Amino acid sequence: MGAMIDAYAAAGVDTSVADRGVRALVDVLRTIDIGRPSRSALGAGHFAAVLEIAPGLGLALCTDGVGSKLMLAGALGRLDTVGIDCVAMNVNDLVCVGAEPIALLDYIAVEAVDPAALGLIALGLKRGAEIAGVEIPGGELAVLPELIRGHPSPHGFELSASAIGIVELERIVTGERCVPGDALIGLPSSGLHSNGYTLARSLADGRLDDRPAALGGATLGEALLEPTVIYVKAALALLRSGTPVHGLAHITGDGLLNLKRLRPQVGFEIDAPLAVPGVCEWLCAAGAIDAAQAYQVFNMGCGFVAVVPADAAPAAAALLAERHPGTRVIGRVTDTPGTVTLPGLGVSL
Repeated sequence: MGAMIDAYAAAGVDTSVADRGVRALVDVLRTIDIGRPSRSALGAGHFAAVLEIAPGLGLALCTDGVGSKLMLAGALGRLDTVGIDCVAMNVNDLVCVGAEPIALLDYIAVEAVDPAALGLIALGLKRGAEIAGVEIPGGELAVLPELIRGHPSPHGFELSASAIGIVELERIVTGERCVPGDALIGLPSSGLHSNGYTLARSLADGRLDDRPAALGGATLGEALLEPTVIYVKAALALLRSGTPVHGLAHITGDGLLNLKRLRPQVGFEIDAPLAVPGVCEWLCAAGAIDAAQAYQVFNMGCGFVAVVPADAAPAAAALLAERHPGTRVIGRVTDTPGTVTLPGLGVSL
């Protein structure tokens, strides 16, 4: 783990410090006293929060942004896809608790108002919303020239959102039902999605117009801007199919370590990982990043995981593959608590 932290920290992100920062926030926020019992139906650490708003009915909430992928989009003058990433990072988290996403509110902070650029950002938000089946009934535009600085200036901006969904409380998916022997079904990613970009940008600096053979003719910049896949409709189809769904995980920052968020009492073994995208292969080679580091920073070709009983896996994988070709069983739940292993690569995360 230390090597991964060193590599990412050298690029500007120290995950151990970030973890301590999150704990500092949570330690205070969990002491909020509103004078009545909490409506929260889940503890901390899940992909989304759920509040009970009526008997048997939960409101799921989450918030996220696109991160430093925005800097690449600005540098390359390609602002029409990052809205898809913004929607994806939120709705893919919501569906992990079994919720149906219904709406999203965007927040855009800009160094200076550029109507043409905002129109392009809106195109991505629109496309993402249509893919996910959510409304965007409102949002916020903040003009913050003293706070936001672009690369180049004055074109800096930040894009994030908050999303809401609904879920029957008896149908919340928490991961607590994951047991040894369950199957892990991996859904392919389109590339890096929206994570690991501080490291990726440091490795790709000055080479965005290169066309490495691993990318099949695309430039490095084009590959890095490939939008995040939205898995909502496939996940909802699985949830509504009658298949027992024991866990759902969005593979984002921290890579396959996201599986540990499902249930600490079990482990996860990936013995048949999905194919690694060319952009990940290039980055690993360029930065001499070994497998142990790579699978903790990048998604390495797997953007989402569903956990189902082994006997339900073939049908579940086939259903998910209807929307996301290449979906298949990649491993199993084990009885070794708190571990994620890739035995074929000799990796334990």
